[in-house]
This record gives sequence, structure tokens and C-alpha cells, in this order.
Amino acid sequence: MTEPITFTDLGMISDTRPSRTNSEHADGHATESPISRDNDNIVTLAPQQAAIEQVDHFVERDGVVFAGTHLIVDLWGASRLDDMAHVDATLRRAVEVSGATLLHIHLHRFTPYGGVSGVAILAESHISIHTWPERDYAAIDIFMCGTAAPHKAVPVLKQAFEAGSMQIGDHKRGIVG
Repeated sequence: MTEPITFTDLGMISDTRPSRTNSEHADGHATESPISRDNDNIVTLAPQQAAIEQVDHFVERDGVVFAGTHLIVDLWGASRLDDMAHVDATLRRAVEVSGATLLHIHLHRFTPYGGVSGVAILAESHISIHTWPERDYAAIDIFMCGTAAPHKAVPVLKQAFEAGSMQIGDHKRGIVG
């Protein structure tokens, strides 16, 4: 018989417990569950549940397996950073060229300078933006997993905001072994 797999075996430890486990229905009635709790930090999955293959959309590139690519983009000398409609359209275009799946966009304008903060929630993760029009600066995070191509979003952002200069950090998130 196969040993059960615990979240701690996978390197996942949490000090908090979920408000509701998968073994409970919304009405609070428990049902038979493949999950058991040995203590507050260990959740054990029954072998049949652990054996089910999960599609996790991890990426393999150059022999490295990882969750996804996280680009940290700083735009300097940028314009139209206070134009909500332009920020929205630019995020949508960046998602499109990356081959990602847009789920939702939420933007918020700050006063008195008109900076915009927002996020495009993607099936593959997110693109977030924070702008400081008074400094002609935008901070953008692009995190994507699976087959999405986050690097393709960068030229869209640079052109749309007419950035004079750009700095990019490129990070592999969730590297496996």
C-alpha cells in the first residue's frame, strides 16, 4: 500500500487552517473525505487522491521546471499614466499578445495626482500596474505560467506609455529541485 502524501511532504506548511475544508458542504455538514488531519499543520491525502494527475501548468525551459516567469518592469519617462481608459486598453493588449486568458481587470485612480493602480487577473496569473504620473514612472509586474509568453507584453507596455527608459527583472518562480 502506498504511503499517504502530506502537504508538509510537498514543502507546504501553514499556520492557518481553512475556514471550510473540502470535506464540508456550504451548509456545514461533513461528508466522507479523502482528507484527514493529523494535527494543525499536516493534511494527509488518501493515496487514491494523491495519485490523480494534476495539471499544474508549470513550465519547463532549458531543463528547469518552474511555476512561471515573473517580470518586474520599471518604466521611466512614461506618459498617459493617469488615463484610465488607456491603461485598461494597454493591459488588454498586453494580455492578448502574450497569449494569456483575461479573467478580470480592476483599476483604481488615486488623487490628487491621478496615479492608477490595478490588476489584470489571468487564468495564467496576473499583470499589475502602479503609476506615478507626477514622476513619469510606472511599476509593472507580469507573472504568467503555462504556455503564455510574458516577454511579449513588454514592447506593448513600453510603446503604449511612450517610456523613455525601461528596467526589467526576469525571475523564475517556483523552481522545482
